[in-house]
Amino acid sequence: MNRTPDKPLNPLNPLYYLDNFHQVLAWIAERYNDLLSAEERAFLDRFPSLPQASRALLVRMVMRKGNLFRASKLRYEEIGDTREAALPLAAQGWIDDRPVLTLDEIFSLLNKSEIAVAFGDALPSPQARKLEQLETLREKYTQARHFDAWHAGADDCVYQVQIDALCERLRLMFFGNLRQDWTEFVLSDLGIYRYEKVAFSASSRGFRMREDVDMYMHLFRCRERFEQGEAPEIILSEIPAKRLDNDWLERRRAKLLYQIAQHDERAGALTDALAIYSACSHPGARLRAIRVMERLEQFESALALAKTAQKMPEDEAERQQLMRILPRLHRKLGLPKIPALPARSVPRIDLDLPEASYSVEWLVAEHLVQDDAPVFYVENTLINSLFGLLCWNAVFAAVPGAFFHPFHAGPADLHSTDFRQRRAKEFDTCLAQLESGEYVQTINRHFAEKSGILSPFVFWDVLSEELKDLALDCIPASHLKKCFERMLRDIKANRAGFPDLIQFWPMEKHYRMIEVKGPGDRLQDNQVRWMDFCIEHGMPVSVCYVRWAGDAA
Repeated sequence: MNRTPDKPLNPLNPLYYLDNFHQVLAWIAERYNDLLSAEERAFLDRFPSLPQASRALLVRMVMRKGNLFRASKLRYEEIGDTREAALPLAAQGWIDDRPVLTLDEIFSLLNKSEIAVAFGDALPSPQARKLEQLETLREKYTQARHFDAWHAGADDCVYQVQIDALCERLRLMFFGNLRQDWTEFVLSDLGIYRYEKVAFSASSRGFRMREDVDMYMHLFRCRERFEQGEAPEIILSEIPAKRLDNDWLERRRAKLLYQIAQHDERAGALTDALAIYSACSHPGARLRAIRVMERLEQFESALALAKTAQKMPEDEAERQQLMRILPRLHRKLGLPKIPALPARSVPRIDLDLPEASYSVEWLVAEHLVQDDAPVFYVENTLINSLFGLLCWNAVFAAVPGAFFHPFHAGPADLHSTDFRQRRAKEFDTCLAQLESGEYVQTINRHFAEKSGILSPFVFWDVLSEELKDLALDCIPASHLKKCFERMLRDIKANRAGFPDLIQFWPMEKHYRMIEVKGPGDRLQDNQVRWMDFCIEHGMPVSVCYVRWAGDAA
């Protein structure tokens, strides 16, 4: 990721944030007019007609955390008199200039010295922490009141934003998610984040129906409440019981159900967890259902479900887990033993090294490096980066619905099961270059032309020119193709699990990948899958097991 500013904000435009907000509103009006509620459409119509200072003040508050603001804390040179700018906003009902505040809210707005003045002798200990003071006052101050009733001597007032939910929905329609926020504009203007320019039409958008916007917000709120500790059974009752028609939203619904089932399983509510897992389409839910059946000693049901899964595993991870589960179920049911498949033999390196203050991976890299055989700590970054550079045009192809605003670091459907299928022609063209030899030129060209532009695959801070050149010189194209094809079968699962280190012998045009395991560490499942894949296809890989020299005896 490039973090070097190369396009400073215009110092002559202190209202850059207001311009950005207008850009969002114009974008939404052009693309989502048919999805807007009456309230949202009225806001888009009326907002531009307000005085500039009022518009700027509202945007400043919307972009800040929370919805309560003291006028004295809203001092901006480009806005001027805050109280005057707030009047049209209050007239529109977009802010409340005399909100009723609870004790918790007034405490969040006052500092300790102001609390001492406002509550005086009611405070048993002015030196106590704010939280302690708050707890001691709860029983006495149960009624909400206006700011001037709480703090009569203050020449100040409080504004409460009334349209934060509306603005959140507008942000959702623009970005297609609530993970991104208004800072994307600033980070882009500063050159901290740089995005690929994808030529998508005005018809390309994240939501097709108003019901999808509302369902996204509903699921988001349910997840928020669940994460804040609300009773899972209440949340569960508000999640749609039937599968959603929108695949994207269905994945969100299934993930939330899976998280609730995990909570129930950890809490020992196994019957409840099993009911949710059994009806859940989230990856891994079927495996968890089998495990819960085992814990409930429903071995026949567990075996039946495991055999169904074995006929058509949802992914490599499920297939791997089933190879462990089925023999165990056979034992519990007294059925014939399932012969274990022989494990692939992976070359092993054993080292006794002095314990260091830095990571064991760097320690091994320092030990193995030679003048004519450099070692790099790359983990998942190298193969992902080479894939991203070769397949740049495929990843950023203007597939309908994949890009719908200027701040995409990658396509919205990256983890969809049909990700490759929707770009089959583009990916086939990219991968064919590994047969013709053109891939080296393409990777080098994109390395130069796209430097610093965000990508879901390219790690600019790791991929130096030296590392790139050594990899292209020493890793056979056939090996790269096998790795890339495996990644494309399951982007989410297979982009991780690569060995920690890679060593090159440039003179021999040879390399090896090395997974490092410190004392007591073991291979993770996704690492085992990559190891098996490498051995199967003749890729040089080994596991280095480290013991501390003092413990070797």
